[in-house]
Amino acid sequence: MLANAQWITTPAPLACPLFRRVFTAKKKPVRAVMQITARGVYEATLNGKRVSRYLLAPGWTQYETRIQVQTYDVTALLGEENTWDVTLASGWYLGRIVKYGKRTDRAPGIIASLRITYADATSQTIVTDGDWLVGQSALSRCDFYDGQCYDASFVPHPDTPAAVADYPKDVLIPQLGEEIRAMETVRPFRLFVTPKGERVVDFGQNLTGAPQISLTAKAGERVALSFAEVLDADGNFYTENYRSAKAEFTYICRDGAQTYRPTLTFYGFRYARVDEFPGEPTKDNFAAVVYHSVLRRTGYVSTDDPLVDRLFSNVIWGQKSNYLDVPTDCPQRDERMGWTGDAQVFVRAAAYNYDVRRFFKKWLGDMRIAQREDGSIPYVIPTLHPNGTSAGWGDAATICPWQLYETYGDVSFLEDNFDMMRRWVDYITGASPVPYQWRGGEHFADWLGLDAPYGEYKGSTSPDLIADAFYAASTERVVRAGEIIGRDVSAYRTLYENIVRTFRETYRDSFPTQTGHALAVRFGLASDPAAVAASLAEMVHRDGDRLMTGFLGTPYILHVLSDYGHADVAYTLLLRREFPSWLYPVTVGATTMWEHWDGVSPDGKMWSSDMNSFNHYAYGAVADWLYEKAAGITPLEPGFSRVRFKPLADARLGALNVRFDSPHGTIESGWRAADGFVRYRIVTPVDAVCEIGEKKYDLTPGAWEFGEELHD
Repeated sequence: MLANAQWITTPAPLACPLFRRVFTAKKKPVRAVMQITARGVYEATLNGKRVSRYLLAPGWTQYETRIQVQTYDVTALLGEENTWDVTLASGWYLGRIVKYGKRTDRAPGIIASLRITYADATSQTIVTDGDWLVGQSALSRCDFYDGQCYDASFVPHPDTPAAVADYPKDVLIPQLGEEIRAMETVRPFRLFVTPKGERVVDFGQNLTGAPQISLTAKAGERVALSFAEVLDADGNFYTENYRSAKAEFTYICRDGAQTYRPTLTFYGFRYARVDEFPGEPTKDNFAAVVYHSVLRRTGYVSTDDPLVDRLFSNVIWGQKSNYLDVPTDCPQRDERMGWTGDAQVFVRAAAYNYDVRRFFKKWLGDMRIAQREDGSIPYVIPTLHPNGTSAGWGDAATICPWQLYETYGDVSFLEDNFDMMRRWVDYITGASPVPYQWRGGEHFADWLGLDAPYGEYKGSTSPDLIADAFYAASTERVVRAGEIIGRDVSAYRTLYENIVRTFRETYRDSFPTQTGHALAVRFGLASDPAAVAASLAEMVHRDGDRLMTGFLGTPYILHVLSDYGHADVAYTLLLRREFPSWLYPVTVGATTMWEHWDGVSPDGKMWSSDMNSFNHYAYGAVADWLYEKAAGITPLEPGFSRVRFKPLADARLGALNVRFDSPHGTIESGWRAADGFVRYRIVTPVDAVCEIGEKKYDLTPGAWEFGEELHD
C-alpha cells in the first residue's frame, strides 16, 4: 500500500503544518483516486475543497502496529491546474493525550498518493516526496484536550521543502473502522448572563463535537469560547471537572461574513462561554455540530413516562458522544480513552441501539495487538503506556466478542478473538497463586459503587469476589466460543467446573452487597439462584429501594431481579426519581448519562472535581434491560434468527414500545397497561416463541396481539 509514496514531515517543528503540492493534470481525467494517511490527524483538500466528510482521519489505532489508510474518489474535484493541501494536527498520535500516556517517541508525518486515470488508459501519479512544500497552517495550535486557535486572516504560503522521513510503511492497513463525521447540528437553547456576569450559550444538550460560528467581522477581530457540561449550584459556568484540559476555541476573523467550525479537534460540552466576540453576540451566531462514528441506528424505546423517555435519550446521546472511533469513557476532560471496563458493561445495550459490528471489529483488533505476552489486557485500548489489568476491565476480551456474536450471529467475532479470549483466561490462571480463584493484582472492583464511604472510588464488594466471578464468566465464554468454532476446550471446561465449585464452597451463597448478589446469579455461580435473587430483593428494600451498585453490578441487577420473579422491585429501581437512581439526573436536567450517581448531589454539591464526567455511558447499560426484560426481546439463536418474547409489564410505566432492527429484520414489542388489563403487540420477522403470563405461543413471522389481566 502506497508503495511508491514516501513519508514526509517538517524539517523543523511546526505547530500545525500545511503540506502542499501544486500539479497539472495532463489531460481530462476519467477517474482520480487518492490514498492518504498520517501520523496525527489530517484534513486534505483539493483546490480548496475537502476530499471527504471524514473527520479526525485516520482514526485511533495501535499506531506502532497499524495505521489506517483512507481511499477517496476525488475525480469531481480535479481541474487542469491543481493545489493539493494537507493540514496536519496532533490528534491521538502526538497531542497531550500522548503525554498523558508518557509517550515521547512519536514524530508527525503524512504519506499519500493520487492516481489519475485518463480516457486513453494512461495514468499519472502524484505521491508524497521531497517535491512537496510545507509551512505553517492557519492553525497556530490544535489539541484534543486544549482546543485550537485558527487565524482566518492568515494565508498560508508553504515554501520550505518537506523532509522525507524513514518511517515504517509495513504498519499501513486499509480503513477498517467507521468514519467519524459531522452528524447533526444543535441550535442554541438560550444565551444568558450568569450571576458572575459571564455570557454563556446553552445548547440544551450535552454532546461531543465542535462549535460553529457565523458572523460578520473585520480582519483581526477575535472570537474566543470556553466549554462546560454543567453550571454550578449558583448557575455559574463550571469547568473544574475538565481537570487540566483547557478546551478552548479561538478564532481570528477575516474581513466580511464568515462561518467556521473546527475539524481537527473535538470538544465535550453543553455550554459555551463567550470570552471574546466582536460586538454583541446573539444565538444566531452559534451552533453546535455533533461528531461521532457513522453508526446505523437500530434500537428505539418509548414509554408513557417522559422521564424514562429522557433517560433512554440520555443513553443514546451518551453512546453517540463516546463512540468516536473507539469506545471512550468521556469526551471532555484530559482523558477520553478507550476504557475496557466501560466498553464491556455497555456492549449489550450498544449493540441494540446501533449497528456496531464494524466499530468493534476494529477496536477488538487493536485489543488483540495490545494484549501483552503474558495474556493480560491493558486498561485502555488503544493503549498508550504500560499499565495494569483488572477484573471486569480485561474481561472485555471475552465479554465483547461473545456479546457481538450473540447479537449479530457473526461467528468471525469468535474466530478472530478466540486466542485472545483463551490467553486472557490463561493469564488469570497463571497469575493467581490460588487455584480456581483470582488472587492478587490491583482491581478497580465495583467502581464508584455507592456502598463505599463517601469520596471513595471503589464500592464495598470484595475485589476477590468480583475477580472470581469474572474469572468464571470469561472461562465460560471461552468454552462456549470454542465449542462453536470447533476448538478443543476440554481443559477449559474442567477449569470452569472447578472455578464454579470453588466459588460456591467459598461464598456459600452469602453476599453482603447488591453487586455480589447480582454477579453470583447473573454468572451462574449461585448454587440456589432463586434464593440469592430473593435475598437481593430484600436487600434492595432494606437499602430504601435504592441502587447501591457501581460499574460492575449495575448492568445486571435489574436482570437478576426480574429473572427470578422480582420484576416489581426492578421497576421500583428503574422508576425511582430520588437520588440515587437512573432518573435522578434526569430530574435535575441531565441530557447524557453521568459517571457518578451523585455527580451533582441534591444540595447542588459536585461529587468531586477530579473524576466527575457528566457524559459517561456505563450506567446506560440499563437500556439492555428495557429491550430484553421490559420488552422481553431475546435471541433464541445467535443473530435473532429465532426470537423469544417475554415482556414484563408494569402499570407504573403505563406503556412501552420497543423496536429493534435485527440482522433478520425489524422486531417490535410493545404493551399498554390500563384498567387492570395489559394489551401486548408483537412483530417478528422470524419464527418466535412468546410467553405471556403462564401461556406460551409459537409465532410465525408477522404481527400478533395478546391480552391478559394485569397482576399486582
